[in-house]
Amino acid sequence: MPRLRGDVERVVRGDVERVVRGDVERVVRGDVARLWGAYAVSAAGSAVGMGALPLVALLALRVSAFQVSLLTALSAVASAAVALPVGARVEFRRKRPVMITADLVCCAALGSVPVAAACGVLTYAQLCVVGVVRTAAGIAFDAASGAHLKALVAREDRARVNGLFATTNWITQSAGPPLGGLVVGVLGATATMAVDAASFLGSALGVRRLRRPEPPPPARSGPSVGDITSGWTYVLRHRVLRALFCNAMLFGGSVMTASPLMAVLMLRDLGLGAWQYGLALGVPCLGGVLGSRLSAALTRRYGQRRLLLLAGAARTPWLLLLPLAPRGPAGVLAVVAADFGLLVVAGIFNPAFGTYRMEATEDGHMTRVTTAWSVSSRATQAAFMAAGGALAGLLGVRGALVVAGGLCVASAGFLPWGGGWEAEAVTTSA
Repeated sequence: MPRLRGDVERVVRGDVERVVRGDVERVVRGDVARLWGAYAVSAAGSAVGMGALPLVALLALRVSAFQVSLLTALSAVASAAVALPVGARVEFRRKRPVMITADLVCCAALGSVPVAAACGVLTYAQLCVVGVVRTAAGIAFDAASGAHLKALVAREDRARVNGLFATTNWITQSAGPPLGGLVVGVLGATATMAVDAASFLGSALGVRRLRRPEPPPPARSGPSVGDITSGWTYVLRHRVLRALFCNAMLFGGSVMTASPLMAVLMLRDLGLGAWQYGLALGVPCLGGVLGSRLSAALTRRYGQRRLLLLAGAARTPWLLLLPLAPRGPAGVLAVVAADFGLLVVAGIFNPAFGTYRMEATEDGHMTRVTTAWSVSSRATQAAFMAAGGALAGLLGVRGALVVAGGLCVASAGFLPWGGGWEAEAVTTSA
């Protein structure tokens, strides 16, 4: 009898454990779907409102080209000063309240612009403040959401989930800007900012609906001195992350150098119409959709290390095709083909990279590493864009694009071609 009772207890206990485990798995799957829905709403709104601040500055306030450039640069640099201490504090707090707060701050900041415009009190200074607040809150949200997603998703599912989020981003990037242009044409320059503000409110509500309790944040294990810079310290002490960081800064900076020059190349040098320019911007994003859908399967087939190296190198030569684009319809095809090829490979690379960074970063440093990476990317890209404008003045638009393409190819040399791909244990002060 005791043996029978023990067998019954083990069976019952096993059944209960299976039921509980199944319930937890269903909740996690549901939470991933809810989190994806919140991200999709926010990404769609941001895509519709892409470039809205400079557009409002130009159309509503009639500011100079220098003031438009200053608005972009100020948003990148000043937001870094705001986001760095915030990112260090977020590391040791629960992430969902931070994500919700960041969304609500973005909603309020962006929503203030159409309200001020309707009341006739919109100023350039307000646009500058909104740009800084929006960018800083976005960095805080990204830092918190990266650590939150890592805790929510099992290791074996991260590549698939990262690919899903990347695909959503590319889809919204394809459809959002043309739709935003239509909204501006019908409702005015500030209308897309109202759409973007509403999307952040939807994102906050989506995060609020998550059901699984958030795990406790990591405990602070040392003094707070150095928290602000510890994200960079962690990255620079990790051989592979350090190489990927240098590669990302040079690659991203080169691409952003070419970004504003493309408008000049297509609209002035190639003689394209506005609709052709919009087509050349939107269609290549479908390449990102394709690449992100392939990323998880290619990672399983070739391995994470090989895929990151091959895709990281294969995404670099495409910019060199842009200065070769001829005038007329052939120029449109050349630009679309170059951008499509770049975004296919970037779409493959980005989810695999995001998954590797999650796995290589300890939980207690995830937020600070993400913050340091985001701040560095924004500051580097702003500097490269300014340098690209100066180069265009000296060498012409095509000459500046050649330089940007050369730097992009050079970024492949910073990829971690050597060893050290295992997730190294890095000792840093929390």
